[in-house]
Amino acid sequence: MTGHGKGFGKVILFGEHIVVYGYPAIVSAMGNVTTAVVVDGKEGLTIVDNRPETPGYKEKKLGERDRALGLMFKFMNIDTQKTPLKITLGGNLVCASGKGSSAALATSIARALNDHFSLGLNDDQINEIAYEGEKGSAGTPSGIDNTASTYGGLLVFKKNLEGGPNQIERMKIKQPVEIVLANTGITQETKEVVSDIRSKKEAEPEKYDKLFSDYMKIFDEAKEAIGDFDMKKLGSLMDEKQDILREMTLSCPEIEKIIKAGKTKGALGGKLTGTGRGGSVILLTPGKELQEKVLKAVKESGFDAIKTFIGAK
Repeated sequence: MTGHGKGFGKVILFGEHIVVYGYPAIVSAMGNVTTAVVVDGKEGLTIVDNRPETPGYKEKKLGERDRALGLMFKFMNIDTQKTPLKITLGGNLVCASGKGSSAALATSIARALNDHFSLGLNDDQINEIAYEGEKGSAGTPSGIDNTASTYGGLLVFKKNLEGGPNQIERMKIKQPVEIVLANTGITQETKEVVSDIRSKKEAEPEKYDKLFSDYMKIFDEAKEAIGDFDMKKLGSLMDEKQDILREMTLSCPEIEKIIKAGKTKGALGGKLTGTGRGGSVILLTPGKELQEKVLKAVKESGFDAIKTFIGAK
C-alpha cells in the first residue's frame, strides 16, 4: 500500500527562543508544505529527497534528518530491516532555516507511515511522533514547530516546562494574510544557537528578564491585534519584537538588509523567524499588490523570497 502525508511549513510570528523558557508564542502554518510518499522497499530504508532547498541545506542537515527518522521509527516500533521502506520527499516548501522544514519533514513522514500501515492515528498522535522527530534537530525542542506543522492555522503555544502536555490555543483570524518570506541563504544548527542564547541568559539574567518582560507586553498586544484584524498594529509589533531579537544577538546583516528592502516598499512589519543569525525573514504584506511589490524589492536586493500566507489550514 502507498502511504501519503504532508506537513505545513511554519512561521513564528512572536516568541522564537523565548518559547523555550515557558513563555507563550504565536505561530502560524503557512501555505507551503512538505510531502512524503511511503511504499514497500527492497532492503532497509531508502530515502529519495526531492524537496527544494537553499543550496547546501539538505547536506548540512543530513545528520539531523537521519536522527529524526531513527527516533520516529523507534517510537513507532518500526524496524526497517524487517519491513523495508522507501520514502520519497517532495512538496513546495523550500528547505531553509526558519520555515519549520524539519517539523514539516517529520509530520509528513508520520502521516505517510500512518497511511501506509493503516494505523488510524489522530492528529494528537501524529503530533507526538513529529515531536520525537524534532528531537533529532533541536535536542530538546519546544514543540512549537511540529504543533503548527500538524494542526495548521494560527496558534498560541506555551511549552509545559514540567513535562506534561503543552498548552495549545487555536486563534481565529478573519482571513489568511499575505506575507513575503525571504531567505538569507544562511543555515544554522538550531541546537547550537539555542545553547548559545541559554549561556548568554545565564551570564546576564537581569538583561534577559527585562527583554522577556518587554516581550510579554508585545505578545498580549499581538493577540489583540490579530483578533481585531489590525494588520498595521501587528506589523509595528513585529518590528518591536525584532528589536528584542537584535538585543539577543539573533540578527545579522543579511536579515537587516532584507527588512530594510521590504520596509522601504511598504511592508507593515518585518522580523526574523525561527533560529535566527540567518535563516528566514517574514515581511507582513497584506494584499496581493503590496506583496508583489515587496517580493520584487527583496529579490532585487539579492535574496530569494516567496509569496505565501499565514493562517493556512
